[in-house]
Amino acid sequence: MTSVTESASHHENLETLSVRQLLNGINEEDKTVPYAVEAAIPQIEALVEAIVPRMKAGGRLFYIGAGTSGRLGVVDASECPPTYGVPFGLVVGIMAGGDGAIRKAVEFAEDDPEQAWKDLFDYEIGEHDSLIGIAASGRTPYVIGGLTEARKRGILTGCIVCNPGSAVAKAAEFPVEVVVGPEFVTGSTRMKSGTAQKLVLNMISTTVMIQLGRVKGNKMVDMQLTNHKLVDRAARMVMEETGVTREVADDLLARHGSVRKAVEAQQAENR
Repeated sequence: MTSVTESASHHENLETLSVRQLLNGINEEDKTVPYAVEAAIPQIEALVEAIVPRMKAGGRLFYIGAGTSGRLGVVDASECPPTYGVPFGLVVGIMAGGDGAIRKAVEFAEDDPEQAWKDLFDYEIGEHDSLIGIAASGRTPYVIGGLTEARKRGILTGCIVCNPGSAVAKAAEFPVEVVVGPEFVTGSTRMKSGTAQKLVLNMISTTVMIQLGRVKGNKMVDMQLTNHKLVDRAARMVMEETGVTREVADDLLARHGSVRKAVEAQQAENR
């Protein structure tokens, strides 16, 4: 396997550069990431099209990873309920070393090839579910082991990696390989690789949720109203959709709890 993520940076003597030079260099590298993601869209498409029917049939989506990759999976999973109003547990992020590793690295947690399946087993993962392994290097034993065991049991498997021809990609039925090239700081995959993985996760979860009917037009009609900003946004959405006043919109939201239900209630009343 070619370890592009471990290749030497294109930038030398970083400690001698000014703040502006460092920032410009990082930005220069970051600009290349969306093009690497674009090249992987056919792979992302194949993965999403395989996930959607399983979730429509009641399946869940799981992410596993270690370090930055694991944290990104946890972030994406945790954002789905408030953004799209889906139940907690429909999208699950699991990290090597447990939730404590989100804040503080757990030494060698990623090196256990058996632990991921044990973690997934606790969630009673089954053949209707889907599993995405996230590993920039493509060689994380925790991720390889989890994907291998899941695939044996008929669970749909995908991955997001940043090296070509990796062991993680070989373990997954639907690999997504986003090769972003050497990092600005050699080997620091929390940079371009992490950015690429976040972009791909955004694409996967957003597209899946749209396909599951959680967006109407271009609006998050099922979002949880958990702060004043979101309540204000929801009220404006109800007003735009139904033509009611702000006072009526606020009342509808208070009674029905979401934009979708508020709009449906008002439309039913107008019939």
